[in-house]
Amino acid sequence: MALILYSGQECCLCEQAEVLLSEVSVGRLEVTKIDVRSSTELYHLYGARIPVLFNKENGQELPWPFNKEQLVEFLS
Repeated sequence: MALILYSGQECCLCEQAEVLLSEVSVGRLEVTKIDVRSSTELYHLYGARIPVLFNKENGQELPWPFNKEQLVEFLS
């Protein structure tokens, strides 16, 4: 499954999201981390909501806050 983790620099919430991803990942996830400050458009779309997990296959988003159970459901 191909995912994008929209995040930011020195973002403790983003770090928490990465930990959750590592706890549920069993090697089937391809996660690309993108800093929302890399583009004005991304910053306007996601800057106030990071971290946001985006599923490239179906276009669904999982914005923070989310827990392990919500993440597992999002990935299924």
